[in-house]
Amino acid sequence: MTTNAHSHATSEYTTEHTPRMQWSEHAPEVYKAMARLEAASRKGLDPVVAELVKIRSSQLNHCAFCLDMHTKDALAAGESVQRIMQLSAWEESQHFYTPKEIAAIELTEAVTVLTDGFVPDEVYAKAAKHFDETELAHLIAAIITINAWNRFAVTTRMVPGHYTPGDVHS
Repeated sequence: MTTNAHSHATSEYTTEHTPRMQWSEHAPEVYKAMARLEAASRKGLDPVVAELVKIRSSQLNHCAFCLDMHTKDALAAGESVQRIMQLSAWEESQHFYTPKEIAAIELTEAVTVLTDGFVPDEVYAKAAKHFDETELAHLIAAIITINAWNRFAVTTRMVPGHYTPGDVHS
């Protein structure tokens, strides 16, 4: 039987890494601009879709800090553990998501992993079928914004595990 008897302070865990820098303190205007971009990108976008996008992008970018934040936010907003857990394997578990959510997840992958090439026409067309142009513009902005947050967090090695839902968003 598995229990949650262990805390993060238990010596069985490895030592928590330290961040390389507190970038928001050294570039506060950039941080404030990112926060404004984040807020603007969310307007008119379904909050469930927004969290799925943030989680999926953070998985693809290996951003532990943002995964910690956005899975906690999603859970606090009522998202199910099962849907969050299945998101990394969404192609094999599409029955957990609506067609609109799948279109958003596919677009997230295409925009996030640009090293695979450009955003395919069929992926964009599928998203355009499920989102009106205003929603689609906000979805694209949300995907780009979480990718930028991921890159700040990964580059500066922001430490996951300390976020509480309702804290300042990234």
